[in-house]
Amino acid sequence: MSLPRSISVALLLGALGLAAAGRPSRAAQQSPNQPAPAATTPAPASTTPAAQQTPTPPAKTTAPPIRTTTNLVDVQFAVVNRRQKFVTDLQKENFRVLDDGAPETITEFSRQTDLPLRIGLLLDTSNSIRERLNFEQDAAFDFLFNVIRRGRDQAFLMTFDDQPQVIQGYTDDLDVLRNAILRQRAGGGTALYDAIYQACSTLMMHAPPPPGGTQEFRRVLVVISDGDDNLSSKSRSEALEMAQRVGIVIYTISTSVQWLKPDEEVNSSNSAERKYEKSPGDNVLEGLADATGGRAFFPYRVDDLNQSFLDIGDELRSQYSLAYAPMGRLVDGKFHTIKIQVDQKDLIVRARAGYYAAPPTFAEP
Repeated sequence: MSLPRSISVALLLGALGLAAAGRPSRAAQQSPNQPAPAATTPAPASTTPAAQQTPTPPAKTTAPPIRTTTNLVDVQFAVVNRRQKFVTDLQKENFRVLDDGAPETITEFSRQTDLPLRIGLLLDTSNSIRERLNFEQDAAFDFLFNVIRRGRDQAFLMTFDDQPQVIQGYTDDLDVLRNAILRQRAGGGTALYDAIYQACSTLMMHAPPPPGGTQEFRRVLVVISDGDDNLSSKSRSEALEMAQRVGIVIYTISTSVQWLKPDEEVNSSNSAERKYEKSPGDNVLEGLADATGGRAFFPYRVDDLNQSFLDIGDELRSQYSLAYAPMGRLVDGKFHTIKIQVDQKDLIVRARAGYYAAPPTFAEP
């Protein structure tokens, strides 16, 4: 998953003038064995050598730095048909990208398959999900079991109630992650936005790269919660902005069952028929996923999620990547929208909603 890429390149060209310095002159001295020439005046008792001439250091001149800025926007996205099946055989010519509604020229394009993953798992352990904690734990581990590949992908576990807490750092050991998940207990308030902000700005931003450090990887955040935040110091927009700046795709799994009718608890095999209204927390979770190019899930049982988790794994490894440099764009630090269009009407593009054009930074000359 790679960061939205706003790259500021500073090129410093300097001219160094080199002044040629002459050798210091020396006065010729007589050999001690050579007789002194005859003179009409008395010869001095001793001859003082001529003083050595100290060279003047060459003048050094440096030309002013020449700086250029390239603002390259990199977008990963997936394409599905109306049956939600992934389409992975499209070419660059099939796509058109709009930046703030203006068409841009795609300069780079590739199909990205089988990229390593760096996954952050955010588990809500607040008091509001106490009755659904076992569901959360099962859902969290099932997601990792279906997606993580040992030796290639890594995940960390963060919980949040009154405040976020990193329980387990990056690892590909499923047993270690499972034990960390099962140790959790519920209680306290809900600092959802603080957890997303902290996860993105610390662990996700500094995710360990694959061996060699040059291979690309994808950053993914999985949030399992009811979406009801009542304790964060960060706002929803601040949390979302941080995720977008780092280039993270958010998948959310709702633990809410407020939409479930009492007589449907016995027969809950068809979640599509059972769902009739989303809670405010569900809308929050859906908004976070949509804005980052992810997906939101509203299951009742863990069994409802099995195929969804497999689909997420396929999606993360069956994506496209394109890049473009916005024409006439100032690197202004503001949010700019992205819309990717495909030339086939029955296909749907899932991509992040936009990016922040980071202001340029230059290394000191």
